[in-house]
Amino acid sequence: MAQPKLIVIASPSGGGKTSIVRALIERHPDFEFSVSATTRQMRPGEVNGKDYFFLTEQEFKELIARDELVEHEFFYKTYYGTLKREVDRALREGHSMIFDVDVKGAQSIKKKYPNDTVQFFIAPPSKEILEQRLRNRKTEDEEKLRRRFERMPMELETGKTFDHVVVNDDLQHAIDRVDSIVKKFIQ
Repeated sequence: MAQPKLIVIASPSGGGKTSIVRALIERHPDFEFSVSATTRQMRPGEVNGKDYFFLTEQEFKELIARDELVEHEFFYKTYYGTLKREVDRALREGHSMIFDVDVKGAQSIKKKYPNDTVQFFIAPPSKEILEQRLRNRKTEDEEKLRRRFERMPMELETGKTFDHVVVNDDLQHAIDRVDSIVKKFIQ
């Protein structure tokens, strides 16, 4: 039986990480998806413990103080993070876990679980294409887009330090490339 592993996928917003994670979970139904904790409000149709672990800001800060998060970030007035107990449970039960996180979260996971983690940075073909993808989604106003664009240089630079960099110039090709590396890693 293969050792359980942590498969960490990161990219700038619009890079394709969520699409790649979904495809990997479909191809590997035995993988567990890492459900993040957040302080944002639950949206209609979301389920606590399935979409996110919804916490109060006080609960989240207590987890930080007790070092019970593998990684955490504060984005746009909201906390997000990964519960250490969930990662430890998955590994203990023999399940590989897949993460859809930002670059800083990916670095934290690798630092805390160096022998169990493989990182993938999903790079855009160019900054211009990434900006166009974000604008075409029409999910964010200009202020949110500006903040994402400001963060992009740091994300692109940090991504260069990952175990694997996969350029997402064709989504199916990027999925296949990540999957072929994952298969080698989990053997």
